[in-house]
Amino acid sequence: MKLRQVVSAGVALLLVLAIFTRSGAVDTRQIETVRGKEVLDAQDLQIIDEFLGEAVGELVSTRDFAEIAKLRTVILSKQSSQGQYAQQFSESSLKHISAGLQRASELPEQRRFKVILNLLILVDGLQDPGLTDLAIGMLKHSHKVVRYWAVRCVTNPGLIAKLNPGGAAESQLVQRIADQLSQLVDTASPEVLALIAEFAATVRIPQGEDLLGQIVDARLSRYNDWTVEYELLDGAILKLLYNKIVATSVPKPALARRFGQLYSLVMQRYIKGQDFLGDANKHYLASVLVEIEQKCVSRLLGRPQSTIKEAVEQRDYSGLLQEHNRLLGGGTGQAELTAKLNFDYGTGPGGRTRTAPLTLPEPPETRKSE
Repeated sequence: MKLRQVVSAGVALLLVLAIFTRSGAVDTRQIETVRGKEVLDAQDLQIIDEFLGEAVGELVSTRDFAEIAKLRTVILSKQSSQGQYAQQFSESSLKHISAGLQRASELPEQRRFKVILNLLILVDGLQDPGLTDLAIGMLKHSHKVVRYWAVRCVTNPGLIAKLNPGGAAESQLVQRIADQLSQLVDTASPEVLALIAEFAATVRIPQGEDLLGQIVDARLSRYNDWTVEYELLDGAILKLLYNKIVATSVPKPALARRFGQLYSLVMQRYIKGQDFLGDANKHYLASVLVEIEQKCVSRLLGRPQSTIKEAVEQRDYSGLLQEHNRLLGGGTGQAELTAKLNFDYGTGPGGRTRTAPLTLPEPPETRKSE
């Protein structure tokens, strides 16, 4: 499952709260003529600007959801790779979307939210590096759905493909995005973490691995205090770590350590949480354990591996713990995965090297999670 597909039903429902008004049809005849030209003059550039001014203006004022979707489709369909056209389209998009956001700031709260949301959905569709600052400015918005779409805008795979790899300006923009996203990790929801994690694993700057490591550390912290949500996300994160580890012959002990520790806590939570967790949580954890064994552990070891799957199916928690110790550490001797990837679990008390993952505390004495 791709990380960008990890979106809760609640957020999905909120996404349909897009502005509702009447909308007049935007005239596309002139812009279509200009779009077909190889060389543009000043009048052509003005037509592009006027089209975007009218279309974005309609999007801001329209209250009919179907019309808003049509307007976004029309705007996106008029993009072009022709140099003059593309530059003017980008500049005019920035000008008129900025104006739309300014208009939104003067509206009542509920209406303001809907206008901002629809403009961000448009920005996400345009995948234009020139619009990135607009989304960055919304990353800490008070409404969680606006924050989600702002993160989606700056982590859009189409946008990153245009920046990655790139020149100095593109690299600086990616670094700035990474810096801004790093400030969200500790409080981000699972659906937002999903977007950030995929971004972190995709960008070709050193900060990408640092950001991915920060995400893992945040998940480890939530496992340790039993507040982690939507454990299925960790299967996707573990696969991203695996892909980074095997992508090069250069050892990546920091990423390998996080892979081992996160997989360990998933397994420990499954074992220790049987009388504490709800059925959905148990299902998520079981799915992660089996999928990672098949798609990552087996490939790392170079042979088919199904012991974890069999233990999960038979509810053999003792056997699952034995396999945990054999693969990840906790028993006698060096664990198989730590030996294969040449990593340890950091330094423990007294400066000694940890050869086993940290132990998950016992669950709190509270009712089962839903």
